[in-house]
Amino acid sequence: MHRRRGGRGRAPRGDVRAAVLTLLAEEPMHGYQLMQAIADRSDGRWTPSPGAIYPTISQLEDEGLVSVVADAGRRLVTLTDSGREQADARRETGYDPFAEYERSEPATDLRGLLEQLHAATRQVGRSGTEEQRAAAAKILTDARRSLYLLLADGPQDPND
Repeated sequence: MHRRRGGRGRAPRGDVRAAVLTLLAEEPMHGYQLMQAIADRSDGRWTPSPGAIYPTISQLEDEGLVSVVADAGRRLVTLTDSGREQADARRETGYDPFAEYERSEPATDLRGLLEQLHAATRQVGRSGTEEQRAAAAKILTDARRSLYLLLADGPQDPND
């Protein structure tokens, strides 16, 4: 199976379930906490959406593997005894849903940089002059072009 390096990646089908069970074996969590914990464990390379987490929680609840209770306006998800048995059995096999994301050095945080760029772009759009907005549009167009050229030509020295 071909995987992209760095950036956001999709986990193979079924890994969301395994990740949720693995994390809940450590402590009860809310859905958002599960998404954040998966992102943290994968060093930001896998960030499941609410559309992946919440249906998985519902399915696990239907199967009797988790219980969901209201806690301060949120839904706290906890493993049931059956869920703990399944998580323990999975751990005994040595299966780790986060193993493919482990690497010796952390990935470059492109998402954080993109969020910063987005914030700066919005600020120019809100309060910049027409000339500043035109200059920002050129910078963004050049950046997009440079990124595609990077993929087409391979790694390059950023000081060229």
